[in-house]
Amino acid sequence: MKANLFENIPENAPEELVTVLLSAEGVRIERIVSFGQASPEGFWYDQRENEWVLLLEGSATVRHEKGRTSIKLQPGDHLNLPSGCRHRVEQTDPNGRTVWLAVFYSDPKMGVNRCE
Repeated sequence: MKANLFENIPENAPEELVTVLLSAEGVRIERIVSFGQASPEGFWYDQRENEWVLLLEGSATVRHEKGRTSIKLQPGDHLNLPSGCRHRVEQTDPNGRTVWLAVFYSDPKMGVNRCE
């Protein structure tokens, strides 16, 4: 069935919107829409799955726990976050929406990795 990643997205919302686009053994694809949201102070994502993210619209800043610098993302930028790579979203576009495509995948051969 045909769908469009940019359909049914409001211009603003009080909370981040997560839509699962596909789920199958070993993979899940989500559209995430942020409206200025960021990770809570002191919170770090620590996932068992690997995550590849592509920023489609807006802007964002991501930090690895062990990283000394923030990674600023613009449309078209993408990151691979291996399982066990503690990370946080420091900010998303405060003046509009930020649209992400996130692919969560497992790879038993990879094990737990450090941040790239």
